[in-house]
Amino acid sequence: MGQSQFTRPDLDTGPQFKKVDLSTLSSHPPIVESADKAPGWTALWPNEAATQAFAIKLAAALQTWAKGRDARIELCGNLGSGKTTLVRHLLRAAGVQGRIKSPTYAVVEPHQVGSGDKAWPIWHFDFYRFNDPQEWEDAGFRDIFAGPGLKLMEWPDKVAGQLPAADWVIAIEAVDEDQRRVHITAGTPLGQSWLQSWTQGATHAD
Repeated sequence: MGQSQFTRPDLDTGPQFKKVDLSTLSSHPPIVESADKAPGWTALWPNEAATQAFAIKLAAALQTWAKGRDARIELCGNLGSGKTTLVRHLLRAAGVQGRIKSPTYAVVEPHQVGSGDKAWPIWHFDFYRFNDPQEWEDAGFRDIFAGPGLKLMEWPDKVAGQLPAADWVIAIEAVDEDQRRVHITAGTPLGQSWLQSWTQGATHAD
């Protein structure tokens, strides 16, 4: 993972989206996780392969946790910290096919995995260009948040006071060009139950 892969994207992944061979994970330094930093969970990702591994695990967990497919997840961090990279790996792991466009200009990009009764709507928001939290209300996003589906939100601070409580807040910090420090906190009782399950799973995997 070089610096360019954590640079804020323009429109879509195209050839810029780098597939990471999971078979190489064993050759990377181990992911350092902390299960005892209550009330959250902390990890140090040594490279993008670790980001992808986390996304695959989270995509699978969301489909097994109670109401996990309707989770509200905020992603926080400075420009270039890797928020969009994580979302793209998460969307791929969830089963999104084809181009994955960045919502930088459109503010929201809708996706759907499956069809019929098994359809899973996923909404990717990027509020970076909002100058007033009221823009969230004016854009009519309240209806989306009242409906089913996973909501992934970048730059939630731009619409402070408008968003419903996030089930999870994933904060990402760039340690250097490759490493990312991640901290997850829960903002709802449901999110707390997921975090407890996640933490127990991480502990058992050690």
